[in-house]
Amino acid sequence: MIIVLRPDATKKQLDHLVSKIKELGLKPWVSKGIERTIVGVIGKEDVIRTQPLEVFPGVEKVLAILKPYKLASRDFKKEDSIIHIGDGIKIGAKKIVVMAGPCSVENEKLLINIAKKVKSSGATILRGGAFKPRTSPYAFQGLGMKGLKFLAEAKRQTGLKIITELMDVRDLDLLLKYADIIQIGARNMQNFNLLKEVGKTEKPVLLKRGMSNTIKEFLMSAEYILSEGNFNVILCERGIRTFEDSTRFTLDVSAVPVIKSLSHLPIIADPSHATGKWGLVGPCAKAAIAAGADGLIIEVHPDPEEALSDGEQSLIPENFEKLMKEIKRVAEAVGREV
Repeated sequence: MIIVLRPDATKKQLDHLVSKIKELGLKPWVSKGIERTIVGVIGKEDVIRTQPLEVFPGVEKVLAILKPYKLASRDFKKEDSIIHIGDGIKIGAKKIVVMAGPCSVENEKLLINIAKKVKSSGATILRGGAFKPRTSPYAFQGLGMKGLKFLAEAKRQTGLKIITELMDVRDLDLLLKYADIIQIGARNMQNFNLLKEVGKTEKPVLLKRGMSNTIKEFLMSAEYILSEGNFNVILCERGIRTFEDSTRFTLDVSAVPVIKSLSHLPIIADPSHATGKWGLVGPCAKAAIAAGADGLIIEVHPDPEEALSDGEQSLIPENFEKLMKEIKRVAEAVGREV
């Protein structure tokens, strides 16, 4: 349920309400909006239903959240959430945020070269996998700790923020140290123990939609992170499995406005993994921005033929620069900027 406080509710009244909710063994989450302060309450429904919370001083009304994803719902928070990545980068605000870089961190020199090129084109976050989930156990699995150190050096030289994927909870402390955003990949979208652990941190999390999951299931996975206290969650539509086999996956562009209507969380798109073909990345990237996406995550590599993973969907730096100029025009047409 959500408890809506009156505009004139005092801090003392809010603190008293929150204290009582905790005494009942429930979890309160306070959201201070532009006009109202709202307290979300989660826990055992039979306990919630039997409490006369409407009578507390400062309370205007109590409403039930019917959707199973409580904290991710717009019922809990009407305003769009804006996720701050360090100083100056805001995901969910007017400016479209572009994350770009290689699928895998291959070596330090190559990574820094790519980082400098994507930054010069307008990207503000460097993507690169140090730990790689691969379909085949014989494929390149990433450089691990060495890859994280290469990412740190690229950040030092360029100032770009870092996003990289977490696959194993045992590596969480490492990523907390090196990453600015922790990525939870599509294959781990329903790894609930992993979601709970990143939920106990304050580190921004990019949660990718599973390749066979519904939007409801996607938001329920986000709920796992939120329910542990971490509200710095960014959603990512990266394509789902359909009967169509002319692309790697099918980019569900409609997921962007659907999620915008259901949730306050920002959502970005991954046209690289969705299409699997570099020539389709640009059109799908522009479609996602037109549909309302708050950002993009795009794979870039100067020599795709020699890339250790996903070369066929990687843009060369020149094509990425061209795409950034095209994205800018689309963003301006829908009242955004790059």
